[in-house]
Amino acid sequence: MDKKHLQLLVCPLTKQALEYHPEQQELWSRAAKLAFPIRDGIPILLPDEARALDETDLAQ
Repeated sequence: MDKKHLQLLVCPLTKQALEYHPEQQELWSRAAKLAFPIRDGIPILLPDEARALDETDLAQ
């Protein structure tokens, strides 16, 4: 994921910055407690496609 593009992306729910987690191929919104998947290099910023972040995830 290009850092320049990452700076442009925000959480669709909270409008806050997203964190890139390359090992999981996800963009995390700590405020919304959601992880949005990246498929074939394309961020899927749909809340229905996101997984919930649990306390273990948020401790990272």
